Amino acid sequence: MRFSPFNRRAILGFGFSLVLSMTANAQAATTVKFQTSVGDFVVEVYPDKAPKTVENFLQYVKDKQYDGTIFHRVMDNFMVQGGGFTADMKEKQTRPPIPLEANNGLKNDRGTIAMARTSNPNSATAQFFINVVNNDGLNAPKPDGYGYAVFGKVVSGMEVIDKIRGTPTGNKGMFQNVPLTPIVINSVTLTK
Repeated sequence: MRFSPFNRRAILGFGFSLVLSMTANAQAATTVKFQTSVGDFVVEVYPDKAPKTVENFLQYVKDKQYDGTIFHRVMDNFMVQGGGFTADMKEKQTRPPIPLEANNGLKNDRGTIAMARTSNPNSATAQFFINVVNNDGLNAPKPDGYGYAVFGKVVSGMEVIDKIRGTPTGNKGMFQNVPLTPIVINSVTLTK
């Protein structure tokens, strides 16, 4: 099959437009920067995979809900959890829970961020956790038919997460695995 110069230009133009479109979409990824007392890290979120979860998380970011909270649960070979308590272990007020979006194809692999919840699958509010190892047992479907909704991934600063996971922990009142020295989330901001 022969292409006329016009067809070649049209095909090249279409290809160039496609590349520009893909580049724009790649640049449009939403990222969030966490500034903590032990360093900074950046998370990229995936609204195409977990739209309600990402919307909920970003609203908490915009509302400054996470500013001044701590990583209150740290388990070296599991995950680091934060976003719900102040340094004196007072739980922050939240909006109503969101529906579970665990069946979205994303896995609880090292570096991913997911929503914390109770045994009720539709109970996630503001608390999140970052997997420090691959946690296949948290993926949907679990034996109970549910899982934990991954909605993003740490794209820079994983060494900060590793520093958090290695911090000494103990019991604080009724709470277990609490860092002995509070790890404060000073601010969380939308970067793009």
